[in-house]
Amino acid sequence: MLPTRMAAKSLILDDFIPYRLSVTSNVVSDVIASAYEALFGLSIPEWRVIAVVAENDGVTQQEICAKTRMDKVTVSRATIALVDRGLIVRTPNRADRRSRLLTLTKAGQKLYADVAPKAIEFEGRIFNHFPVEELDRFISMLRAIEARALAVGDGG
Repeated sequence: MLPTRMAAKSLILDDFIPYRLSVTSNVVSDVIASAYEALFGLSIPEWRVIAVVAENDGVTQQEICAKTRMDKVTVSRATIALVDRGLIVRTPNRADRRSRLLTLTKAGQKLYADVAPKAIEFEGRIFNHFPVEELDRFISMLRAIEARALAVGDGG
């Protein structure tokens, strides 16, 4: 049986949870994106690629797609821009000759070292207003929603 909230007979977009998640995510991303663009000349996809490469040195574009849920074209464009800026290098992947491993250059490492504290600062400016316990529950709920959505997508 569905919880009372889910038993509504008509769709009201502003109360539709997937819509609320999307809008909220877009608002947070837009606020941060404008700062990254102004301070570092980075788009959100470029920042995500840099962050994933910094955390997983020697990662493929396919792995970035899987970790970030960004599509192949977005990751490819971001990677090309970052390679052109000298922030990332591609090296042969001995395990799969069809793909390349991405690593940060020294300039990319420096940029990451400059951007990461700003990212944490923005996160704090948005979320420090909320009690830690609520944020912990929120993160847990987001992870549970993600897992459930993936299960539903797989037919579960």
